[in-house]
Amino acid sequence: MQINEKTAVIEAILFASGEPIEAEKIAEAAGVEKDTAIKLINILRDRYEDNKSAIEILKLGDCYQMATAEKYGEYIKAALETKKKTPLSPAAMEVLTIVAYNQPVTKSFVEQVRGVDSASIVNSLVEKNLLEEAGRVDVPGKPIAYRTTDNFLRCFRMSSIEDLPPLPNMSDQIVFDEITEE
Repeated sequence: MQINEKTAVIEAILFASGEPIEAEKIAEAAGVEKDTAIKLINILRDRYEDNKSAIEILKLGDCYQMATAEKYGEYIKAALETKKKTPLSPAAMEVLTIVAYNQPVTKSFVEQVRGVDSASIVNSLVEKNLLEEAGRVDVPGKPIAYRTTDNFLRCFRMSSIEDLPPLPNMSDQIVFDEITEE
């Protein structure tokens, strides 16, 4: 394997890791000696610096981590804050309601209640830390069950899930036939 390919392998390992990773582990995963891995990491570090890249590789003891350059921190923070302040869509509120009142539930349960694919919404709510995995259901395929989080309670100003308002009784509901008869 050529030096550019080995450097790319190490870059991929650092990027995918997201956390500090020991030089020894990087070397082992890349299939090179530790000294070679460190030299290749330094080549990457120099390349980022020469190109005035927003990416840098930090050396933390015997570990290395890919990170964004500190001078771009305010831009990243602004972008992430904008994302956090985005209000939930009606579909996301519907999914949260289904999960909150029926938890723990699977994605397929949510989809069955809603009648549409809801996997991406559930995943988005997990990313926003409003839902979390609650183990696996003991049925074929062992699907993941989801429940609301403490962050959900905080966002909706509840101390526990028991603070949810009661669901209306069927007797309080308007039936479709009542509307069409008028």
